[in-house]
Amino acid sequence: MSRVNDVGGQQGFGPVGQELDEPPFHADWEAHVFAMNRALIARGVYNLDEFRDAVERLDPREYLRSGYYENWFRAICTLLVEKGVATEDALQPR
Repeated sequence: MSRVNDVGGQQGFGPVGQELDEPPFHADWEAHVFAMNRALIARGVYNLDEFRDAVERLDPREYLRSGYYENWFRAICTLLVEKGVATEDALQPR
């Protein structure tokens, strides 16, 4: 089954923009999401395959509307709930 992130060879997505001297993160929160993912994988909360699957299971509209690390954050939240580490309510913005 093809998922929303599997767009190889499809037309209509436009050119991929490339920044010269692009920083690894555009905002501090992106670096925090990256570090959080690495820490959770290292602690065995989930593995890389589970993380990738969680990203691929995101709602297609949200996936396409969101940025790279926004999708990472949503996938992390999904896995934390699925693994019983956090509740959906606890992860809601206050």
